Amino acid sequence: MNDRRDGDKHDPPFPSDGGDGDGDSSLDGPTPSSSDGVGSDAPHGDGVDPDGSSEQSQENTETAISGQRSDSTATASTGGTDSDSDVPPPSENPVRWFLNTRNGSVLLFKDIASSIAIVAVIGLVLFTISGVWPPLVAIESGSMEPHMQKGDLVFLMENERLASSEAVAAGVVTHEVGQQTGYTKFGDYGDVIIFRPDGQERTPIIHRAHLYVEEGENWYDRADGDHLQADSCDDLTSCPAPHDGFVTKGDNPTTNQHYDQDNRYQIVKPEWVEGTAEVRVPYLGCIRLEFSGAASCRP
Repeated sequence: MNDRRDGDKHDPPFPSDGGDGDGDSSLDGPTPSSSDGVGSDAPHGDGVDPDGSSEQSQENTETAISGQRSDSTATASTGGTDSDSDVPPPSENPVRWFLNTRNGSVLLFKDIASSIAIVAVIGLVLFTISGVWPPLVAIESGSMEPHMQKGDLVFLMENERLASSEAVAAGVVTHEVGQQTGYTKFGDYGDVIIFRPDGQERTPIIHRAHLYVEEGENWYDRADGDHLQADSCDDLTSCPAPHDGFVTKGDNPTTNQHYDQDNRYQIVKPEWVEGTAEVRVPYLGCIRLEFSGAASCRP
C-alpha cells in the first residue's frame, strides 16, 4: 500500500468519480478554470498559482469598468452631446441658426422681442374689448382727486359700447342724472369721460360729465351755482349753448371748484368724447409718465 500524502507533488491526482473506472479522463485532461472559462494545463499542487489568471481577468475587468465610469462622468459633465453641435453656421441656414444659437446678443434680442410681443398682444386684446386706442391712459394731474390720483393708469371704454340705459347722450350718464337714479362711477354720480378740449388735437382731459345741454339752451339755471363764477348766462362764453354737448368738471374740490365751461373750455360735443373711464390701476401710470416726459409722479 502506498503512503499518499495530500499536497505531495509526486502523487498522481485522485481519479474522477464520473469516469469509467480506469482514471484516464482525469489524469491527462486539463483542469477548467472557474474564472475565465479557459483551461489550465497546470495541475493542482504543482507549485503554480491557479488563481493567477483569475486575478489578471479581474484586474482587466476593473480597468474596463473604470474606463466606462470615466466616460460616463465625462458625458454627464457635458450634458451628453453638445447642444451647439446641431446648430448650422449662419451662412448655411440663418433661420435655424437664429432659432437654436446660444449667442448672447441673439438671446438678449429674443428676450426684448418677446416682451414687446407680449405687450402688443395685451394691447390688442384690450383694444378689442374697449374699442378705444390707446385703451389705457395715465393721469397727469390731480384734477380728479380724491377719486383718481396722479399716476393712475385708467382703462377706457368706447362711450357707446355697453352703455347704461340711463345714458342721456352718446352713451354717457351725467352727474345730474346720476343724482336722480343713483348711478355712480369713481366715488361720485355720473360718468367720467375723456375728451379733446375744444375738439383740438391735444392732450385729452379726463373729467366728470355734469350736464348735457342742447344747442341754444340757457343752461345757467340748471347748473350748480357753487361751480360758477358768473352771475348770469350772459357772463359765460358758452351760454346759451352754441351746440349740443356736455358741461364737465374735475372732482378736486380745491383746484377744480368750477365747471370747465365757466369761460375755460367750450361745451363738449359728443364727437369730442373719446371714451368713458372704467377701471383705474394705482401708480402704474407713473412709468408711462416718466418715459413720455409729460409729467412726473415724484414730489
